[in-house]
Amino acid sequence: MKLIKFQFIAINAIITAFATSPVWASDRIHKTENPVFAEIIGLIAGFGTTFAAMPDLLVMLQNRSTKGMNPRMAAIMGSFQTLWLVYGLTIDAPAVIFWNAIAIVINGTTVGAYYYFGRLDKKR
Repeated sequence: MKLIKFQFIAINAIITAFATSPVWASDRIHKTENPVFAEIIGLIAGFGTTFAAMPDLLVMLQNRSTKGMNPRMAAIMGSFQTLWLVYGLTIDAPAVIFWNAIAIVINGTTVGAYYYFGRLDKKR
């Protein structure tokens, strides 16, 4: 368990260091010859990864139960999506900002619903 916590902290530190470095990010972003195409690809990719967590939330809302659900995945994803949002703001990338803001709401709702329905499950 301690190794997993260490790995999580190490990965978080690396991502934060790279995501908050505007010089590193801006050099990579401006290398493309077609920024509109790159933005379209970013919007499509962001859509898929943002709504990948939606089925878990919908099942939990339909069943009004937490059976088979684990909030850790949504919490971890929400943490990293927050870093992606900071990264998107740093490099001024609309697709990264837009989709990660939505994903944070979805994952936050999943975690909140898990704890809400968890209390209901305990009362039953």
